[in-house]
Amino acid sequence: MTARNELRLLPWASPEGKPCYLSTDDEGGYMSRLADNIEADQLDMAAALLEHASDTLDDQDADPEALRRLTGELTGTLRDVLRVATCRGHLLGMGEPHRF
Repeated sequence: MTARNELRLLPWASPEGKPCYLSTDDEGGYMSRLADNIEADQLDMAAALLEHASDTLDDQDADPEALRRLTGELTGTLRDVLRVATCRGHLLGMGEPHRF
């Protein structure tokens, strides 16, 4: 996945919140597959949350606490999806990774 001497931005951060990178020529290696699977899971969760958000926003009786929770969940999921998009864009040679 990564060209020689390029680092892959991984779909998770360090405990300090800093980006993690992978240096490998083996796109089928364990860490590459793990990153691919986590990205797929993050996108699946984003799709499910989007459906939940639509339902919640359509509910005229949704209480402010439910909307606040939803906003927090959407923020975290949007961060994950942006990281996936940045990872994949970088793999396609579309520029520098975004700062998270």
